[in-house]
Amino acid sequence: MLKKGAMIILGSMILSLGINFFLIPDHVLDGGIIGIGMIANYIWGLEVGLTIICFSIPIFTLAWFYYRSYFYNSLHGLLISSFSIDVLQGLRVHHLPLDPAISSIIGGALVGGGIGLMLRVHTSTGGTDLLAQMIADWCKVNVGFVILAIDAVVIGASGYLFSLETLMLSAITILSVGLVTMTFTSTRLLPEQPS
Repeated sequence: MLKKGAMIILGSMILSLGINFFLIPDHVLDGGIIGIGMIANYIWGLEVGLTIICFSIPIFTLAWFYYRSYFYNSLHGLLISSFSIDVLQGLRVHHLPLDPAISSIIGGALVGGGIGLMLRVHTSTGGTDLLAQMIADWCKVNVGFVILAIDAVVIGASGYLFSLETLMLSAITILSVGLVTMTFTSTRLLPEQPS
């Protein structure tokens, strides 16, 4: 339990660093619920973490009825990662002088690493990560692949809101997220939890 808690905190911090210091300064999107939270931040100035929590409610409702163990395992990840994103946003003072494509790769790798660490201990940030866990179990496919597919749908649907450059950088980001998540979820750190 202590190891799991430490991995949730570590994963949340890594993910938050990627979002706040590498993606948001260049107005790059991640996919899934995080991407929706970032869109809300760019357009209306809403807090990314709080938006993630709000948009995760329907998915958590589905998990409550059909995948109760994922509901309990992901609730902590959702709350801690969302809180971390909003807290670290206040620490973002300067934009790192990196090429936006490099920022997209690094930011995506950090987000994927954070998500991957949490998935390895059977938790997630909630949102579409939780939905991807359920779909991966139902369809017997790698959860990183499912996350990549969902992210691509979100980026594609939201592409008209931003420039072609932003769309391309966001595509680089979700590819980086998906590849790193797949790498982290190839093996598990803890034994499977009973359903």
